[in-house]
Amino acid sequence: MAIPGNFLSQVTESIDPNISGWTPLLNCALSRGSNGRNGDGVLTVKSVAAGEMRARTVSSYAVTPGTVYQTFADASGTIVERIGIRWLTAANAEVSITWSTATTVSSTSLHRVGVAGPAPATAARAQVVLSSTPAGAAVNHFWENVYLGLPIRTVGNLLPFGAESIEIDTSGWAVEANATLSRVSPTVQWPVNYYYGGGGALAVAAVANGNASARTVDRPVVTAGVEYAAYCYLSPPTTGSTAWLELRFYDATNTQISAIRSTLAPASTGFQRQRASGTAPAGAVSCGLHVGLDGATAGQILRVDQAVIALASVIQAGSVLPYADASFEQGVAGWAVASGVATLARSTPWGAQAVEGSYALAVSSSTATSSTIRSAKFRLPAGTGGLTFRLRYSENVTAGGWSVSRGVRWYDDANTDLGVTGNATAAAPTPGWWSLYRDHTAPSGATQAVVELILTATSTSSVINLDMVALWQALPLMSLLVQEESASIRLTLRELPLDDLLRVYRVTADGSRTLVRGPAGLYDGTGVISTEQVVIDDYEAPLLRPVYYLVEAINAATGAVTSRRQSGSATIPHPDINEVWLKDPSSPQRNLKVVVQKGGAPDWSRPVEQAVHRVAGRKNPVVLSGTRGGLEGELTVWTRSDEERAGLHWLLDTGGIILWQSAPGMGVDDLYVSVGQVNEARTEGTAMDPWRSWSLPLTVVDMPTTLGISGSAGRTWQDVLSEFPTWQAVLDTYATWEDVFLDRRIGA
Repeated sequence: MAIPGNFLSQVTESIDPNISGWTPLLNCALSRGSNGRNGDGVLTVKSVAAGEMRARTVSSYAVTPGTVYQTFADASGTIVERIGIRWLTAANAEVSITWSTATTVSSTSLHRVGVAGPAPATAARAQVVLSSTPAGAAVNHFWENVYLGLPIRTVGNLLPFGAESIEIDTSGWAVEANATLSRVSPTVQWPVNYYYGGGGALAVAAVANGNASARTVDRPVVTAGVEYAAYCYLSPPTTGSTAWLELRFYDATNTQISAIRSTLAPASTGFQRQRASGTAPAGAVSCGLHVGLDGATAGQILRVDQAVIALASVIQAGSVLPYADASFEQGVAGWAVASGVATLARSTPWGAQAVEGSYALAVSSSTATSSTIRSAKFRLPAGTGGLTFRLRYSENVTAGGWSVSRGVRWYDDANTDLGVTGNATAAAPTPGWWSLYRDHTAPSGATQAVVELILTATSTSSVINLDMVALWQALPLMSLLVQEESASIRLTLRELPLDDLLRVYRVTADGSRTLVRGPAGLYDGTGVISTEQVVIDDYEAPLLRPVYYLVEAINAATGAVTSRRQSGSATIPHPDINEVWLKDPSSPQRNLKVVVQKGGAPDWSRPVEQAVHRVAGRKNPVVLSGTRGGLEGELTVWTRSDEERAGLHWLLDTGGIILWQSAPGMGVDDLYVSVGQVNEARTEGTAMDPWRSWSLPLTVVDMPTTLGISGSAGRTWQDVLSEFPTWQAVLDTYATWEDVFLDRRIGA
C-alpha cells in the first residue's frame, strides 16, 4: 500500500516490481532482493569496496526553502546505517545533505531509519540518500518502504512535529532535572504501515543517581473542563525501572495547578505506549508533557518517541465515564470496593491484558465470596431522568470462575441515593474477552450515576479483568437528518463493530444501490471502522426522491458480512423546480444552487468516431464505427448576485467533475459532467445589475469512484497553530486561505 503523501512513486517506495527508481551514488551496485514487507521487493545495495556506500533516488522532487520535509525507510543488514535528504539547486547541484544519526546497533530485521529537516535557502529539489559503511567489498544492505514528503504527524496533536517525532533534533524538549538530552536512532521494527514511529528517538540520560526528567518546550493552549490525553512510547533501561509520563496543566501565570502521572509497567526494554488523561481544571490555560525515571542510576537512559497531547479518546460516543475510568491506563481511577474481599489493581505488565489501550482493571478474590465494586460518580446529561442508558464493559476471566450482576446506581443533585437498576446474576462467559451490554432506565430526577458490579468468585484465587467500561444514553443505531440548505442527508451510525470494514449503500425506490462517498473515497467495504460512531454527509443523494441506506460491516479477514442495518427513508426537498444544484463530489464546500434559464435545458448530442470508405462502383459506402459516446450539450444558467457569481467561479476553478442535480420531471437525471470552456455574460440590465448568464458546455462522465470528501474533517486551526510558529510561516507555506483549509502546500 502506498504511503500517504509520498513524493516517491510506489515503485520507488516499495521496490516493486523493479529498482528503476534507484541508482548508485557511491561505491555500490544495486539489485532487487525479496522478503520485503511493503510488497516482496527490497533494494539490495552491495559494496564495491570497503568504505561508505550510497544509493539515491533517480528522480529529484520539488521543495520549498524553509519548509520541513521528512524521509524514512525500513532497513536491515549487518552494519549500522543512516538515511538523508540530499538538497539540490534548480540546476541539480548538491547544496547539502541532512543526515539522520546512525543507528545505535545493526539489525538484520527490517527496522525504521528516518530524519527530517528544513530545506536550505538555495534548495529547489531533493533526493533520498541511503548510506552504510561496510569494512569490505560484496557486503549487502537492504532497504524498502521509503518515504519522502511533508512530515507525517498525528492528527489533532497539540504538540509540534519536532516534539512529537524527534526526527529533526531535540529542540522540542528541555531538561527538567538531572538529565542530558540527545537524539538517537534505535533499531525498532515498527509495523510496516505505522508511519508515526520514526527512526529518531529522544534519549533522556540520568547525570547522577536519582530522579531524572524532561519536558516538552511547547505548552499548548487548553480549555478548562475539557478532557485531554497525553501519550508517548517509552523504552526504559531495565524492566525494573520506574518510567513515567505526566500531563500537567498550568494557569495564566505559568504556574502548575495539577498533574496526572501514569507509570509504565514494562514488559520489556522495548518501546511501549503509555497514556495519561485528565480534565483541565478551572483556571488552566495551557498544558505540557513530562517524562522521567525515578530512582535512576547515573548513565541510565529513557528513550521516548511519538509524543502526543490531544483530546481524550472516546471509548463510546456519549459515554459519561472519562477515559481514565473507562480504560485503566494509569491505574484504577475512581473505582473502589464497596463490600467484600476483592482487591482492585491495574493489570500488569504492559500489554498483558487489554481490549483498548495496554491495561485493564484486575479484580482478584482470595475466597469464593461476593464483592461489590463501584465506579466514581458521574454527571448525566441534563434532562435524562426517565430515559434509557446502556451499560457496556468487556471482561476476561483469567483465573477461577465468576458470576456477575451488573447495574447502575442513580443519584440526584443533592446526592440522594435513588436506588440501583440491575439484572439477575449470571455466569461470566469464558474463555477470552467478552463484551457485555445491559440497558437501564434512569429514575425521574436522576442527574448522576455510578456503575455497580456485584462479582461473585466461584472458587478461591479467582481473577477477572474489566476494560472499556461505558455508560451512555441509548440512541438509535442509525438516524437520518435532511439538511435542506445543503441538499444533503446526514447519516449517523452508532455502535459500529471496531476493526471491521464498512460498506454503505444509498438505495432508491426502484431498488438501485449506489455506494456513498466518505473522506477516503466510497464506503465500499475496504475502509476499517476505527470509531464506534460515524457521521456521513451524503451530498449526492437525489432531490425530491425518497432514499434509504443499507449499511454492512464486513470481517476484514474472511470478507463475510458480520452485521447489516437498514435505515428509514428520507427525502431532500427542492421547492423551486427552476433551480438546479451544481456540486463538487470531493469538496462540498463549493456546492452551489443556480437558476436554469428559460429553455436552457441542453440539446444533447452523442458523438461517434467513424471512418467512411467509398468503394468504386458501389452506391453505398463501407462505414467502420466505434462505440457511440455519451451525452454532450450546453447548459445555460443564471447567477443572481455577486456572491453566486464568485461561488460558481470557485466551483468551476478546479476543472474537476461536477454533479448536476435537478428536480424529477425536468427530463434530466442526476448527471456527473465535465465542464468545458465557460462563457459568462451580462444580462440586458444595467451595468450595476449583478445577474450573469452562463453557458456551460457539458460532457457526461462516469461517477468518480476514487475521490474522497476533503475539507475541514480532521483539520482545525489548532493543527495550524501547532505546525507553524508565526503567521508569516503560514503565508510562506500556502498560496491561498483555501490551501490552508485543505492543507495544500506550495510545491507539494
